[in-house]
Amino acid sequence: MKFIGKIGASVFAMLLVGLFTLAASAPAFAQEGEEPHIVINQGYVAPMPVAVPAFIGASEDEARFGRDIANVISANLERSGLFAPADPRSFIERTTDFSAAPQFGSWRLIRVESLITGQVIMQEDGRLRVEFFLWDVYGEQSMLGLQFFATPEGWRRVAHLITDAIYERLTGESGYFDTRIVFIAESGPATRRIKRLAIMDQDGANPIMLTDGADLVLTPRFSPTEQEVVFLSYINDLPRVYLLDIESGEQEIVGDFPGMTFAPRFSPDGNDIIMSLIEGRDSHVYTMDLRTGQRRRLTSGTHINTAPSFAPDGRFITFESDRGGSQQIYVMNRDGTGAHRISFGDGRYGTPVWSPRGDLIAFTKIYSGRFYIGVMRPDGSGERLLTESFLDEGPTWSPNGRVLMFTRQTRGYGDRDGTTRIWSVDLTGHNERPILTPGDSSDPAWSPLISRMPWAQ
Repeated sequence: MKFIGKIGASVFAMLLVGLFTLAASAPAFAQEGEEPHIVINQGYVAPMPVAVPAFIGASEDEARFGRDIANVISANLERSGLFAPADPRSFIERTTDFSAAPQFGSWRLIRVESLITGQVIMQEDGRLRVEFFLWDVYGEQSMLGLQFFATPEGWRRVAHLITDAIYERLTGESGYFDTRIVFIAESGPATRRIKRLAIMDQDGANPIMLTDGADLVLTPRFSPTEQEVVFLSYINDLPRVYLLDIESGEQEIVGDFPGMTFAPRFSPDGNDIIMSLIEGRDSHVYTMDLRTGQRRRLTSGTHINTAPSFAPDGRFITFESDRGGSQQIYVMNRDGTGAHRISFGDGRYGTPVWSPRGDLIAFTKIYSGRFYIGVMRPDGSGERLLTESFLDEGPTWSPNGRVLMFTRQTRGYGDRDGTTRIWSVDLTGHNERPILTPGDSSDPAWSPLISRMPWAQ
């Protein structure tokens, strides 16, 4: 297998380097005079009105970076469904002095509650210094201020880091914008489909092809602790599980297994892989220690057991099985004991994935010829369906457990194939959006927050 793209360490290693200013902690936003704050533990949240003017820049290049960074921040906030960026054409004040407080009355007139101002300065060493303030318009005070240093090529990641800081300050939860998605880029007719491993920013920007399409690749999954992806690849019609180092582009075989292997996924500590192996007409869930290569079978009987996923604390595993007569979701202890069914609604259930928060399991549901993405609690209660279409499948969680990405396929008509694209939806089910990719795409897997991973330090 040839790897024809890699992600440079300079991009991943860009750091948040200094605190610019911080305001005191704020109460939840409810009454006039209190700082803006979004409470998102409810079914639906009205988006907060915000404004993101272009960041100031003295030179033409600085001004261009300032516009681009502000545009990405605004788009990130709007796409979250929790914020409503104001149209720049409505702005009354034109920010010209970053060090001066805004004219708050001008922003209140257009009903903005939070304002983000910033500036970009080119350092003598060629790096960008990007500074910003988050302002409480009605309280007329700064809520947050930070500065970042980056190479000019890293400006987009700075925008994602700033969005994360704003999101966390206003919601009380960590953001998910400084992340990446590995996925399968698809091209060609349905009968001769080419599938390549690819990676992109969470907003669809900067797509990079990691394999050349000579061999079929499926089900990529990020390591929670390393810059690695585990995936399934067919070489000479033989399925094997591979590990790919994203930064170097190097790959290695996890191991040779008798029969077919499916759905490899990392354990929360990154030391093990859990997967499904076919044995005769059955399939069983196995774990494999990546250091020793030792395998352990966790399921038994004459059944199809597949699509395993660890709980974030590593103590439990969810998986799908037909042991009860139809495709349903089960939960068992890490050692394979105590398996019990948790899905009892109409239809079939599959592809369970445990939330990073531990409070929910996402799944694919098939009922009456329609596909759904839904969530339920680990005990099977509180089932909610978030999407419905001709074919939705394979959810993956954002690191903060608030957003899901999944594959959506449309129906083909006549001699025209349907499309296969990646979509996202939040836990309310109200904020459903396509992710723009160069062509057809499927099998998304969300990375952890890059700025909090050990290899980004």
